[in-house]
This record gives sequence, C-alpha cells and structure tokens, in this order.
Amino acid sequence: MAKKRYDVITYGRSSIDLYSNNIGAAFVDISEFGAFVGGSPLNISVGCARLGLKSALLTGVGDDQVADFIINFLKKENVDTRLIPRIKGSRTSAVILGIEPPDKFPLVYYRDNAADSQVGIDDVIKADIKNCRMLEISATALNKEPSRSAAFFATEEAVSEDIPIVIDLDFRADQWHDPRAFGITTRAILPRAKIAIGTEEEILATVLNDPKQITIKHQQISAPKIKGNINIGIQTILDLGVEVLVVKRGSEGCSVFEKGKKEMIVPGFPVEILNILGAGDAFASGFIYGYLKGWDNYKAARMGNACGAIVVTRKGCANFMPYEVEVMQFIESKGGF
Repeated sequence: MAKKRYDVITYGRSSIDLYSNNIGAAFVDISEFGAFVGGSPLNISVGCARLGLKSALLTGVGDDQVADFIINFLKKENVDTRLIPRIKGSRTSAVILGIEPPDKFPLVYYRDNAADSQVGIDDVIKADIKNCRMLEISATALNKEPSRSAAFFATEEAVSEDIPIVIDLDFRADQWHDPRAFGITTRAILPRAKIAIGTEEEILATVLNDPKQITIKHQQISAPKIKGNINIGIQTILDLGVEVLVVKRGSEGCSVFEKGKKEMIVPGFPVEILNILGAGDAFASGFIYGYLKGWDNYKAARMGNACGAIVVTRKGCANFMPYEVEVMQFIESKGGF
C-alpha cells in the first residue's frame, strides 16, 4: 500500500484569537490582549503536529494580514498549509476571549463573511483527501454553504478509500440560524463517521428539540448548559452507525461508547485549571495520535485526557498544545496509562 502524505487532515474553522492578558479581570475591565491562533480544527492540527503526526489543515483565510499571521504560525508548527485557499473578498475569522478562572470564559466571535465558511468543493478536490490516513471534521463547518457541501464531499472521498472519519461535534449555538439545525445537519453526516467526539452538552445538542433547552451564561458560547437525556443522545449517535463515541467529561476524564458494549470510563488527570478553552481540542489530538498508533480506545482516550489536562493549566489553545515528550512525561509522573 502506498504511503499517505498526511496522517491527518483537519477541516473547518481557523481564526486569530485575542486572549485577555488580564487573568481574572471581568471582560469590561480588560486592558490588554495577546494575539494567538485558534479554531477547533486548527488547534487539533497543531496538537497532532506537536505529537509528531504529519498534519495538514483544510480551511479558508482571507486575502489579508491576519491570514499571514495564521499561516506563518502554522508553518512554524510544521502543519502543512498547502490546502488553505486565500478567498478574495472574505475575512479571516477573529475571536476575543476573556479568562476568569475557574468558571467564566466568555468569548465573542467575529465571523461575518468568514473565509473558512467559503471553502468549496473545488478546494476539497485540490486537497486530495485520499492522501491521508484520517479525516477530522468540525461540525461548525456544516453551518453554512459552501463549506457544508464541501464537508460532505470530503467525507464521500474518505469513505470511498476506507479512510476513518472523526466528527468533532464542536457546537457553537450562535453560529447557527437555529440551534436545532446543528443536530439535523450533524445527524446527516454522522453515519459516515467512524468516531465522534463531544462533550455531554454537544451530545445533547445533536438531538435538541427545543432551543429553550439551551442556557448560555457569561457569553460562554463553547460551554452552554443544555437540558435533555444524555443516554438518548448517546444511543441516537450510535444508532446512526458511529463505531466509537467519546464523551468528554472535563476533569472527570471521558467515557467511550461502542454499540453493544458497556460504557468504558477513562479517568482524567486532576490539575489546577487556568483556562478550559482548547482542552477539548487537545484531547482530540491525543486521541487521534493514539488511534493512529494502533492503541486500544482506553489508552488513546487516556492520552487525550493527558493532553487536555496539560492545556487547561495554560492560557490558550493552539499556541499551548503539548509536545509528545512532555505528554509522556506527564503521564508517567501521574502513574502511567
């Protein structure tokens, strides 16, 4: 079998992230921001690269200097940027974030005319999805055309070559014209996925019936409270054909579900939290790493938990993803896998 160019291609959002430098300050009192990069697929791509995988990002950026900032960072991180089109007339996304530990992390998206939402089918054709070992897709890429059709086309390409697909449920309520559309659209693509990863809230969002089930406090778009029956959500996703569903549970670790098997509880690594943003993406990077190494789901999830635990002790997302050697040392210091 011919060797693949990439271990993993990630597809979806990318942005410049402006993080508060005033840790603990209320959003209205922030006086200074630090410039980083973000977007779930970008974070995962960087996380995988730092763990030693050959990683490429499929996203869109504008014809602007913010794009230059992001591309420059990715190149330094050994993430392949050849799949990233510059889309004229669009803007590279931006996000502004506050950091108020332990439980307030407000964020504001600037995604009007977002370049990453304008990635099209031709961009996927140029990306040569068949030349990777795994395809990871962020569900936020499904919120608008043409990126939605491009995502579905990418999964067709992957399925035709028996390339495993990971769907990161990545629910951001304010990025959808109706939050129920997230579930309707995501349920349509999940039958093509081998693995799905999400928080309990994202599982519930996948089967959401009423927008009133959602409560968002302190503009924590990435951490809503959603009412519902988590067991129904889990079973619905498994019934769609997903082979492995990983439910991220924060400091408690995660649970792994496979159809016909009992829940596998994978403990986390207790640490002092500075910022939860980006931890889920670090988890995905670690899990993908373990999966591509041929590890069993428990060990892969444990690797994901370790990556997430390291990132919550740090200020941000992609810029703070751990390297392979430090994750292994961290795990060993906590008693091993």
